[in-house]
Amino acid sequence: MKLSYFHVAGDVPYDIKSQTAVVIDVLRATTTIACALNNGAEAVQTFADLSQLREKSSDWSSSPKLLLGERGGKMIDGFDLGNSPVAVTSDLVKGKRLFMSTTNGTRALNKVSGAKVVYTMALINRRAVAERLLLKQPKEILILGSGWEGSYSLEDSLAAGSLAAFLLESSGNTCQIMNDELFAAIALWSSWKNDIEQCLRKATHGQRLERLGNHDDDFLCCSQLDSISIIPTQREQGVLFSL
Repeated sequence: MKLSYFHVAGDVPYDIKSQTAVVIDVLRATTTIACALNNGAEAVQTFADLSQLREKSSDWSSSPKLLLGERGGKMIDGFDLGNSPVAVTSDLVKGKRLFMSTTNGTRALNKVSGAKVVYTMALINRRAVAERLLLKQPKEILILGSGWEGSYSLEDSLAAGSLAAFLLESSGNTCQIMNDELFAAIALWSSWKNDIEQCLRKATHGQRLERLGNHDDDFLCCSQLDSISIIPTQREQGVLFSL
């Protein structure tokens, strides 16, 4: 397996139709997606554009629904929930279609929605996604961070490094690291793997969340490595289901 990592959607330089894509947004979209599906959501439908979300959700009648979203870390006015993984509890989301738009994560998902296979990953479901990749053995894996408004994010690179390190160790080092971005992410993971929550808090987006209010529960949730076995998988373009 050939592994490449790109910090943000705008860095992806080539056609990805034949590739397996893994999208990461640790703080907090892909953590929230994993928690929502783990707690029984029917699916999570993601949108980069709010007007498209409102149009599609207004037409949806196949199951109960919720609108999830944030801009700049704050819940969007008129939505049911923001982007907190601890808010998507079973009593709220079970059996419902979640229509979701966030500042960064859903935009990254939109970038790779045309890939052959799309998974989302956070630290909480790292092992589950890694084991799926080891089972399927795709030739090329594109790992995509969500960043912050087009810029590098520490926490997404930490997770990318954690995934690559697991794959390298579990495959007997038969995986190939294809770019310097991923070598650097592995080094970052090696430095911070024993203090994940502190790394998330030191990241600029972590600091941004702390300025918005008390997000201690979110930090704790987002830093729980390999705590759930959900693999959010795109079955329809832009729609993630539990595998």
